[in-house]
Amino acid sequence: MKASPQRLAQLSRMEEAQRQTQRQLDMIDRQIIRRMTTLIPQLGRKPSGYRRGKPPDPRAFLERYRSNLAAITAERQPEIDALSRKLARQDTAIEALRARCAPESRHACDDPERANRTNESRSPAECRPGKRHGTSA
Repeated sequence: MKASPQRLAQLSRMEEAQRQTQRQLDMIDRQIIRRMTTLIPQLGRKPSGYRRGKPPDPRAFLERYRSNLAAITAERQPEIDALSRKLARQDTAIEALRARCAPESRHACDDPERANRTNESRSPAECRPGKRHGTSA
């Protein structure tokens, strides 16, 4: 079927919504990283001197870091899960719409020559179907 201007506009809107959802996930990731970065100095200040002849445990810092990271991530996990499900639904809907459209409306990732002519900066991993966002086809 030949892609109508309405379908192309719809595809464009869907792809923009998908990019926005991905930006939201990336923002959450950056926020978690930023919080952990601010916690690092506090994690290292635990008393680690010799007690009763025992040397300080070098793994203690990593254990504290990992437990704090797990706690911070757990706070945001419902939001991350919801956005990941939304992204998976958007991927499915975009692929279905692309399948109904003509080949010339395919995304730049699907056509390497077109990708070179556009300003697309998607990595090859993002272009592989089924390998995006932890989903499988």
